[in-house]
Amino acid sequence: MKIENKSMRPIWLDKDSRIVKVIDQRLLPHEFVISDLRSVDDVINAIKEMFVRGAPLVGVAGAYGVYLAVINFDEKTGFDDFLINECNRLKAARPTAVNLSWGVDRVMYELLKITSQPARIDRARDEAANIADEEAENCRRIGENGLPLIDEIWIKKGGETVNILTHCNAGWLACVEYGTATAPIYAAYENDIDIHVWVDETRPLNQGARLTAWELGKHGVKHTVITDNAGGHLMQHGMVDMVIVGTDRTTCTGDVANKIGTYLKALAARDNNIPFYVALPSSTFDWELDDGIRGIPIEERDPDEVRYVQGLDHGSIRSVLIPPASSPAANFAFDVTPARLVTGFITERGICRATKQDIKRLFPEKMIQ
Repeated sequence: MKIENKSMRPIWLDKDSRIVKVIDQRLLPHEFVISDLRSVDDVINAIKEMFVRGAPLVGVAGAYGVYLAVINFDEKTGFDDFLINECNRLKAARPTAVNLSWGVDRVMYELLKITSQPARIDRARDEAANIADEEAENCRRIGENGLPLIDEIWIKKGGETVNILTHCNAGWLACVEYGTATAPIYAAYENDIDIHVWVDETRPLNQGARLTAWELGKHGVKHTVITDNAGGHLMQHGMVDMVIVGTDRTTCTGDVANKIGTYLKALAARDNNIPFYVALPSSTFDWELDDGIRGIPIEERDPDEVRYVQGLDHGSIRSVLIPPASSPAANFAFDVTPARLVTGFITERGICRATKQDIKRLFPEKMIQ
């Protein structure tokens, strides 16, 4: 994506390869701040506090976290034990997103084969960079594979605007390039398809209103921010042609964990016969899990994220309290949409139904059984 005519990714290494640079997504769209991550603790904090968020990006951040662990290794203890401990700490930062453990483990397993410290540093850096590049390419392919779905609707509508609803932010900011749910949208826009996006605000942290709206606007894509609960109304009145969302973890049987509220959008889409697609790279599948509703851990975050809302007030970013100060709040970060409500998955290898058999058709080498 281009920011002020400069191509950027949301994560990169600085020139001397000792600091990981990230865009602080907590402050967007009102402030554009780049933060420095110098240690495993910095990466853990960035993930927990959501400087960086989104399944593919969290996986890349975890991979770079392993790299930072290696360059900060003081050689006073055994390397293997040190590495495994640091990797376990990284993986615990966000329990729902499977990409985090995937990215961390991929680098860790490479390093456990190496005994030379200089070689470890080189391998960790290169593997983290490889993961970032691969995820960017996977997202590009997701856009390429999802484009025909939008094109078909556009043709059926005789060239009238295609209206897509999305929930949360599954764009460039949540990935490395292109995004997952937004990749087909960007591909359609670049192919001159008249497209408009309904952007759910996505309470409590408003990733849709803050982040998706910001990046769609930067790209020039028509969009409208709506309240989380407006989607069903729009669907009832023929104002939504399809729904595309991302995911933080998807089972090998097709159950989808995504930002809280996704399940309700899937129910509304089913009731109104509107296609509901989930866009994801293969790194977001949990190949060992069959039952998402019972098996995917749902992160519960600080209730103050529900109680307070952040915004711009006369040039300063402020948080304001909404409910009575004495009222308790609950903050479930994700929900699980059952496979039966999903029309299909848009992946880097193509489109499949949300069934174990059809997922296996695209990824036969991944399935354990």
